[in-house]
Amino acid sequence: MHILYFHQYFNTPSAAGGTRSYEMARKLVERGHRVTMVCARSGKGELPLSGSSGDEVRTGTVDGISVVQFNLQYSNYMSLPQRTRIFFRYAWNSVKVALGKDYDLVFATSTPLTAGIPGIFARWLRGKPFVFEVRDLWPELPRAMGVVKNPVVLAGMSLLEWATYHSASACIALAPGIKEGIARRSPNGWRIAMIPNGCDLELFQPGRRGELDLPGVNPGDCVAVFTGAHGIANGLDAVLDAARVLLERGRSDIALAFIGDGKLKPHLMNQARSEGLNNCRFFDPMPKDRLNRVVSCCDVGMMILDDVPAFYYGTSPNKFFDYISSGLPVINNYPGWLADMIQTHKCGLAVSPRDPEAFADALCRLADDPGLRREYGKNARRLAEQAFSREKLSTKFANFLEMNGR
Repeated sequence: MHILYFHQYFNTPSAAGGTRSYEMARKLVERGHRVTMVCARSGKGELPLSGSSGDEVRTGTVDGISVVQFNLQYSNYMSLPQRTRIFFRYAWNSVKVALGKDYDLVFATSTPLTAGIPGIFARWLRGKPFVFEVRDLWPELPRAMGVVKNPVVLAGMSLLEWATYHSASACIALAPGIKEGIARRSPNGWRIAMIPNGCDLELFQPGRRGELDLPGVNPGDCVAVFTGAHGIANGLDAVLDAARVLLERGRSDIALAFIGDGKLKPHLMNQARSEGLNNCRFFDPMPKDRLNRVVSCCDVGMMILDDVPAFYYGTSPNKFFDYISSGLPVINNYPGWLADMIQTHKCGLAVSPRDPEAFADALCRLADDPGLRREYGKNARRLAEQAFSREKLSTKFANFLEMNGR
Protein backbone atom coordinates (compact mmCIF):
# COMPACT_ATOMS: atom_id res chain seq x y z
CA MET A 1 0.00 0.00 0.00
CA HIS A 2 1.24 3.51 -0.83
CA ILE A 3 0.41 5.92 2.00
CA LEU A 4 0.48 9.67 1.46
CA TYR A 5 1.35 11.02 4.92
CA PHE A 6 0.78 14.72 5.65
CA HIS A 7 2.57 16.21 8.66
CA GLN A 8 3.65 19.83 8.49
CA TYR A 9 6.23 19.46 11.30
CA PHE A 10 7.96 16.19 10.40
CA ASN A 11 11.19 15.63 12.38
CA THR A 12 13.79 12.89 12.72
CA PRO A 13 15.78 12.05 15.90
CA SER A 14 18.68 14.16 14.60
CA ALA A 15 16.56 17.33 15.02
CA ALA A 16 14.84 18.95 17.97
CA GLY A 17 11.14 18.19 18.33
CA GLY A 18 8.72 15.29 18.38
CA THR A 19 9.42 12.25 16.21
CA ARG A 20 6.08 10.42 16.36
CA SER A 21 5.50 10.64 12.61
CA TYR A 22 9.02 9.41 11.89
CA GLU A 23 8.52 6.37 14.14
CA MET A 24 5.07 5.59 12.73
CA ALA A 25 6.25 5.96 9.15
CA ARG A 26 9.25 3.73 9.83
CA LYS A 27 6.92 1.02 11.14
CA LEU A 28 4.82 1.24 7.97
CA VAL A 29 7.97 0.91 5.83
CA GLU A 30 9.07 -2.05 7.95
CA ARG A 31 5.71 -3.69 7.20
CA GLY A 32 6.35 -3.38 3.47
CA HIS A 33 4.35 -0.23 2.73
CA ARG A 34 5.53 2.72 0.71
CA VAL A 35 5.29 6.04 2.57
CA THR A 36 5.52 9.54 1.10
CA MET A 37 5.84 12.17 3.83
CA VAL A 38 4.66 15.65 2.84
CA CYS A 39 6.00 18.31 5.21
CA ALA A 40 7.41 21.83 5.50
CA ARG A 41 10.74 23.07 6.81
CA SER A 42 10.65 22.94 10.60
CA GLY A 43 13.60 25.20 11.28
CA LYS A 44 14.85 22.56 13.73
CA GLY A 45 17.31 20.83 11.43
CA GLU A 46 17.71 20.22 7.72
CA LEU A 47 16.69 16.90 6.22
CA PRO A 48 19.15 15.28 3.75
CA LEU A 49 17.15 16.13 0.61
CA SER A 50 18.07 17.06 -2.93
CA GLY A 51 18.56 20.66 -3.99
CA SER A 52 19.39 23.69 -1.85
CA SER A 53 17.59 25.08 1.20
CA GLY A 54 16.17 27.92 -0.89
CA ASP A 55 14.34 25.65 -3.35
CA GLU A 56 10.54 25.86 -3.29
CA VAL A 57 10.22 22.06 -3.06
CA ARG A 58 12.85 19.50 -2.07
CA THR A 59 12.57 15.73 -2.26
CA GLY A 60 14.52 12.72 -1.12
CA THR A 61 14.48 9.58 0.99
CA VAL A 62 15.08 9.50 4.75
CA ASP A 63 15.47 6.05 6.31
CA GLY A 64 13.19 4.48 3.71
CA ILE A 65 10.58 7.28 3.86
CA SER A 66 10.08 9.30 0.67
CA VAL A 67 9.90 12.99 1.61
CA VAL A 68 8.38 16.00 -0.17
CA GLN A 69 9.27 19.19 1.69
CA PHE A 70 7.92 22.68 1.01
CA ASN A 71 10.04 25.74 1.71
CA LEU A 72 7.59 27.15 4.26
CA GLN A 73 9.57 27.77 7.40
CA TYR A 74 7.48 28.18 10.54
CA SER A 75 8.33 29.63 13.93
CA ASN A 76 6.44 30.02 17.20
CA TYR A 77 7.76 33.57 17.25
CA MET A 78 5.48 34.45 14.31
CA SER A 79 2.24 36.36 14.86
CA LEU A 80 -1.05 34.49 14.55
CA PRO A 81 -1.80 35.95 11.07
CA GLN A 82 1.69 34.95 9.88
CA ARG A 83 1.27 31.41 11.18
CA THR A 84 -2.20 31.16 9.64
CA ARG A 85 -0.80 32.11 6.23
CA ILE A 86 1.84 29.39 6.53
CA PHE A 87 -0.82 26.83 7.54
CA PHE A 88 -2.96 27.56 4.49
CA ARG A 89 0.00 27.69 2.10
CA TYR A 90 1.06 24.25 3.33
CA ALA A 91 -2.53 22.99 2.93
CA TRP A 92 -2.81 24.37 -0.62
CA ASN A 93 0.52 22.85 -1.70
CA SER A 94 -0.54 19.57 -0.08
CA VAL A 95 -3.84 19.55 -1.96
CA LYS A 96 -1.91 19.73 -5.23
CA VAL A 97 0.13 16.69 -4.16
CA ALA A 98 -3.03 14.80 -3.12
CA LEU A 99 -4.65 15.48 -6.49
CA GLY A 100 -1.56 14.66 -8.54
CA LYS A 101 0.12 11.62 -6.99
CA ASP A 102 -0.77 7.93 -7.26
CA TYR A 103 -1.41 6.39 -3.82
CA ASP A 104 -3.81 4.15 -1.90
CA LEU A 105 -4.54 5.99 1.35
CA VAL A 106 -4.18 9.50 2.78
CA PHE A 107 -3.11 9.97 6.38
CA ALA A 108 -2.95 13.47 7.87
CA THR A 109 -1.98 14.53 11.38
CA SER A 110 -2.72 17.81 13.11
CA THR A 111 -1.74 20.30 14.35
CA PRO A 112 -2.70 22.53 12.67
CA LEU A 113 -6.25 21.58 11.77
CA THR A 114 -5.60 22.70 8.18
CA ALA A 115 -3.40 19.60 7.75
CA GLY A 116 -6.62 17.68 7.08
CA ILE A 117 -7.58 19.76 4.02
CA PRO A 118 -5.68 17.57 1.49
CA GLY A 119 -7.48 14.55 2.94
CA ILE A 120 -10.85 16.19 2.30
CA PHE A 121 -9.93 16.76 -1.36
CA ALA A 122 -8.52 13.24 -1.73
CA ARG A 123 -11.69 11.72 -0.27
CA TRP A 124 -14.27 13.63 -2.34
CA LEU A 125 -12.41 14.25 -5.62
CA ARG A 126 -10.44 11.01 -5.87
CA GLY A 127 -12.37 8.59 -3.65
CA LYS A 128 -9.32 7.73 -1.55
CA PRO A 129 -9.57 6.41 2.03
CA PHE A 130 -8.60 9.13 4.51
CA VAL A 131 -7.48 8.62 8.13
CA PHE A 132 -7.11 11.72 10.30
CA GLU A 133 -5.01 11.95 13.47
CA VAL A 134 -6.04 14.54 16.06
CA ARG A 135 -3.38 15.85 18.44
CA ASP A 136 -5.44 18.77 19.78
CA LEU A 137 -9.16 19.51 19.61
CA TRP A 138 -9.99 22.54 17.49
CA PRO A 139 -11.60 24.99 18.01
CA GLU A 140 -12.13 23.87 21.61
CA LEU A 141 -8.49 24.29 22.64
CA PRO A 142 -7.71 27.76 21.17
CA ARG A 143 -11.09 28.97 22.46
CA ALA A 144 -10.37 27.66 25.97
CA MET A 145 -6.90 29.25 25.96
CA GLY A 146 -8.25 32.57 24.74
CA VAL A 147 -5.80 32.55 21.83
CA VAL A 148 -8.62 32.89 19.27
CA LYS A 149 -11.61 35.05 20.25
CA ASN A 150 -13.05 36.17 16.93
CA PRO A 151 -16.42 34.37 16.57
CA VAL A 152 -16.13 34.24 12.78
CA VAL A 153 -12.70 32.56 12.98
CA LEU A 154 -13.96 30.12 15.61
CA ALA A 155 -16.98 29.29 13.44
CA GLY A 156 -14.68 28.69 10.48
CA MET A 157 -12.51 26.35 12.58
CA SER A 158 -15.59 24.48 13.74
CA LEU A 159 -16.81 24.07 10.16
CA LEU A 160 -13.39 22.81 9.01
CA GLU A 161 -13.27 20.36 11.91
CA TRP A 162 -16.76 19.05 11.02
CA ALA A 163 -15.84 18.72 7.33
CA THR A 164 -12.62 16.88 8.17
CA TYR A 165 -14.32 14.40 10.50
CA HIS A 166 -17.10 13.72 8.01
CA SER A 167 -14.66 13.26 5.13
CA ALA A 168 -12.40 10.80 6.96
CA SER A 169 -13.20 7.12 7.17
CA ALA A 170 -11.51 6.79 10.57
CA CYS A 171 -9.61 8.79 13.13
CA ILE A 172 -6.77 8.41 15.64
CA ALA A 173 -6.86 10.33 18.92
CA LEU A 174 -3.82 10.94 21.11
CA ALA A 175 -5.64 11.28 24.44
CA PRO A 176 -8.90 10.10 26.07
CA GLY A 177 -10.52 13.54 25.97
CA ILE A 178 -9.65 13.91 22.30
CA LYS A 179 -11.32 10.60 21.52
CA GLU A 180 -14.47 11.72 23.33
CA GLY A 181 -14.43 15.05 21.50
CA ILE A 182 -14.12 13.35 18.11
CA ALA A 183 -16.97 10.98 18.93
CA ARG A 184 -19.26 13.91 19.75
CA ARG A 185 -18.75 15.45 16.29
CA SER A 186 -18.41 12.37 14.10
CA PRO A 187 -20.87 10.07 12.34
CA ASN A 188 -22.23 7.18 14.39
CA GLY A 189 -20.18 4.02 14.10
CA TRP A 190 -17.04 5.87 13.00
CA ARG A 191 -13.78 4.09 13.79
CA ILE A 192 -11.76 5.94 16.41
CA ALA A 193 -8.54 4.52 17.88
CA MET A 194 -6.76 6.01 20.90
CA ILE A 195 -3.00 5.80 20.27
CA PRO A 196 -1.12 8.19 22.56
CA ASN A 197 2.42 9.37 22.19
CA GLY A 198 4.81 6.70 23.34
CA CYS A 199 8.17 5.86 24.83
CA ASP A 200 11.29 5.32 22.75
CA LEU A 201 12.61 2.72 25.16
CA GLU A 202 15.92 2.23 23.37
CA LEU A 203 16.61 5.94 22.91
CA PHE A 204 15.52 7.15 26.36
CA GLN A 205 16.93 4.98 29.14
CA PRO A 206 17.87 5.61 32.76
CA GLY A 207 21.33 7.15 32.94
CA ARG A 208 23.98 8.01 35.47
CA ARG A 209 23.84 11.34 37.27
CA GLY A 210 27.58 11.86 36.90
CA GLU A 211 27.24 12.14 33.11
CA LEU A 212 24.93 15.17 33.18
CA ASP A 213 26.12 17.79 30.68
CA LEU A 214 24.37 21.07 31.55
CA PRO A 215 26.61 24.13 32.03
CA GLY A 216 26.01 26.01 35.26
CA VAL A 217 24.52 23.06 37.13
CA ASN A 218 26.49 22.05 40.21
CA PRO A 219 27.38 18.38 40.80
CA GLY A 220 25.41 18.26 44.05
CA ASP A 221 22.26 19.91 42.72
CA CYS A 222 18.97 18.07 42.40
CA VAL A 223 18.04 18.84 38.78
CA ALA A 224 14.40 19.11 37.72
CA VAL A 225 14.10 19.35 33.94
CA PHE A 226 11.44 20.67 31.57
CA THR A 227 11.76 19.94 27.85
CA GLY A 228 9.74 21.31 24.96
CA ALA A 229 7.91 24.45 23.88
CA HIS A 230 8.00 27.63 25.96
CA GLY A 231 4.64 29.00 24.88
CA ILE A 232 1.38 30.27 26.30
CA ALA A 233 -0.03 26.77 26.68
CA ASN A 234 2.91 25.59 28.77
CA GLY A 235 2.32 27.89 31.70
CA LEU A 236 6.01 27.98 32.67
CA ASP A 237 5.49 30.99 34.89
CA ALA A 238 4.33 28.37 37.44
CA VAL A 239 7.89 27.02 37.55
CA LEU A 240 9.33 30.49 38.08
CA ASP A 241 6.86 31.02 40.93
CA ALA A 242 8.07 27.79 42.54
CA ALA A 243 11.70 28.83 41.94
CA ARG A 244 11.04 32.02 43.90
CA VAL A 245 9.60 30.01 46.81
CA LEU A 246 12.62 27.68 46.80
CA LEU A 247 15.06 30.59 47.08
CA GLU A 248 12.99 32.15 49.85
CA ARG A 249 13.41 28.84 51.69
CA GLY A 250 17.15 28.83 51.07
CA ARG A 251 16.96 25.81 48.73
CA SER A 252 19.61 26.81 46.21
CA ASP A 253 20.49 23.11 45.83
CA ILE A 254 17.50 22.50 43.52
CA ALA A 255 18.19 23.53 39.91
CA LEU A 256 15.38 24.02 37.41
CA ALA A 257 16.49 23.35 33.82
CA PHE A 258 14.45 24.54 30.83
CA ILE A 259 15.38 22.95 27.48
CA GLY A 260 13.57 24.18 24.38
CA ASP A 261 12.29 27.30 22.70
CA GLY A 262 9.10 29.25 22.15
CA LYS A 263 7.51 32.65 21.95
CA LEU A 264 7.62 33.24 25.73
CA LYS A 265 11.19 32.08 26.29
CA PRO A 266 12.75 35.58 26.13
CA HIS A 267 10.13 36.84 28.60
CA LEU A 268 10.78 33.94 30.98
CA MET A 269 14.54 34.47 30.81
CA ASN A 270 14.18 38.20 31.44
CA GLN A 271 11.84 37.59 34.37
CA ALA A 272 14.20 35.06 35.94
CA ARG A 273 17.12 37.46 35.48
CA SER A 274 15.29 40.49 36.87
CA GLU A 275 14.08 38.57 39.93
CA GLY A 276 17.45 36.98 40.61
CA LEU A 277 16.15 33.45 40.09
CA ASN A 278 19.61 31.95 39.66
CA ASN A 279 18.18 28.47 40.25
CA CYS A 280 16.64 28.63 36.76
CA ARG A 281 18.81 27.59 33.81
CA PHE A 282 17.73 27.98 30.18
CA PHE A 283 19.15 25.89 27.32
CA ASP A 284 18.65 25.75 23.56
CA PRO A 285 16.55 23.00 21.96
CA MET A 286 18.42 19.72 21.50
CA PRO A 287 18.03 16.92 18.97
CA LYS A 288 16.58 13.80 20.53
CA ASP A 289 19.83 11.91 20.16
CA ARG A 290 21.42 14.40 22.59
CA LEU A 291 18.34 15.25 24.65
CA ASN A 292 18.00 11.60 25.65
CA ARG A 293 21.41 11.63 27.35
CA VAL A 294 20.69 14.85 29.22
CA VAL A 295 17.20 13.91 30.42
CA SER A 296 18.30 10.48 31.62
CA CYS A 297 20.89 12.06 33.92
CA CYS A 298 18.53 14.55 35.59
CA ASP A 299 16.68 13.80 38.82
CA VAL A 300 13.07 14.89 38.18
CA GLY A 301 10.93 15.55 35.09
CA MET A 302 8.50 18.48 35.18
CA MET A 303 5.19 17.99 33.35
CA ILE A 304 3.85 21.55 33.18
CA LEU A 305 0.83 23.02 31.41
CA ASP A 306 -1.34 26.05 31.97
CA ASP A 307 -4.44 25.42 34.08
CA VAL A 308 -6.90 25.02 31.20
CA PRO A 309 -9.57 22.31 31.68
CA ALA A 310 -9.33 21.37 27.99
CA PHE A 311 -5.79 20.15 28.73
CA TYR A 312 -6.79 17.79 31.52
CA TYR A 313 -7.79 14.87 29.30
CA GLY A 314 -7.01 16.37 25.91
CA THR A 315 -3.20 16.32 25.58
CA SER A 316 -0.51 13.67 25.12
CA PRO A 317 2.80 15.49 25.66
CA ASN A 318 5.97 13.88 24.33
CA LYS A 319 7.97 15.08 27.33
CA PHE A 320 5.98 12.96 29.78
CA PHE A 321 6.81 9.78 27.87
CA ASP A 322 10.47 10.77 27.55
CA TYR A 323 10.63 11.29 31.33
CA ILE A 324 9.12 7.96 32.30
CA SER A 325 11.16 6.11 29.69
CA SER A 326 14.26 7.69 31.26
CA GLY A 327 13.20 6.47 34.69
CA LEU A 328 12.55 9.95 36.09
CA PRO A 329 9.95 10.65 38.78
CA VAL A 330 7.51 13.22 37.38
CA ILE A 331 5.98 16.29 38.99
CA ASN A 332 2.70 17.19 37.27
CA ASN A 333 0.96 20.50 38.00
CA TYR A 334 -2.50 20.04 36.44
CA PRO A 335 -5.26 17.43 36.89
CA GLY A 336 -6.29 14.90 34.27
CA TRP A 337 -5.35 11.52 32.88
CA LEU A 338 -1.59 11.95 33.32
CA ALA A 339 -1.96 13.09 36.94
CA ASP A 340 -4.27 10.12 37.57
CA MET A 341 -1.73 7.75 36.06
CA ILE A 342 1.17 9.22 38.05
CA GLN A 343 -0.73 8.70 41.28
CA THR A 344 -2.04 5.23 40.39
CA HIS A 345 1.37 3.90 39.36
CA LYS A 346 3.33 5.84 42.00
CA CYS A 347 5.77 7.30 39.52
CA GLY A 348 5.83 10.88 40.77
CA LEU A 349 3.82 13.60 42.46
CA ALA A 350 0.75 15.50 41.25
CA VAL A 351 0.26 19.00 42.67
CA SER A 352 -2.58 21.49 42.40
CA PRO A 353 -2.32 24.07 39.62
CA ARG A 354 -1.26 27.61 40.46
CA ASP A 355 0.07 26.61 43.86
CA PRO A 356 3.79 27.50 44.01
CA GLU A 357 4.09 26.43 47.64
CA ALA A 358 2.80 22.91 46.82
CA PHE A 359 5.07 22.79 43.77
CA ALA A 360 8.09 23.76 45.90
CA ASP A 361 7.06 21.20 48.55
CA ALA A 362 7.07 18.44 45.92
CA LEU A 363 10.48 19.47 44.62
CA CYS A 364 11.91 19.55 48.15
CA ARG A 365 10.40 16.17 49.00
CA LEU A 366 12.04 14.50 46.01
CA ALA A 367 15.32 16.37 46.48
CA ASP A 368 15.54 15.26 50.11
CA ASP A 369 14.64 11.61 49.55
CA PRO A 370 16.88 9.86 46.97
CA GLY A 371 15.24 6.54 47.87
CA LEU A 372 11.82 7.87 46.94
CA ARG A 373 13.21 9.22 43.67
CA ARG A 374 14.63 5.80 42.84
CA GLU A 375 11.35 4.05 43.71
CA TYR A 376 9.27 6.44 41.62
CA GLY A 377 11.81 6.25 38.79
CA LYS A 378 11.66 2.45 38.67
CA ASN A 379 7.87 2.60 38.64
CA ALA A 380 7.99 5.15 35.83
CA ARG A 381 10.23 2.98 33.65
CA ARG A 382 8.01 -0.03 34.36
CA LEU A 383 4.93 1.93 33.24
CA ALA A 384 6.77 3.00 30.08
CA GLU A 385 7.66 -0.58 29.21
CA GLN A 386 4.27 -2.08 30.00
CA ALA A 387 1.88 0.51 28.56
CA PHE A 388 3.63 2.95 26.24
CA SER A 389 6.29 1.15 24.24
CA ARG A 390 6.63 2.93 20.89
CA GLU A 391 7.09 -0.47 19.25
CA LYS A 392 3.70 -1.68 20.51
CA LEU A 393 1.94 1.59 19.71
CA SER A 394 3.40 1.85 16.20
CA THR A 395 2.27 -1.72 15.52
CA LYS A 396 -1.26 -0.76 16.63
CA PHE A 397 -1.01 2.30 14.37
CA ALA A 398 0.06 0.24 11.34
CA ASN A 399 -2.71 -2.31 11.97
CA PHE A 400 -5.30 0.48 12.08
CA LEU A 401 -4.14 2.03 8.80
CA GLU A 402 -4.04 -1.35 7.09
CA MET A 403 -7.58 -2.08 8.23
CA ASN A 404 -8.82 1.25 6.90
CA GLY A 405 -6.88 1.05 3.64
CA ARG A 406 -8.70 -2.03 2.40
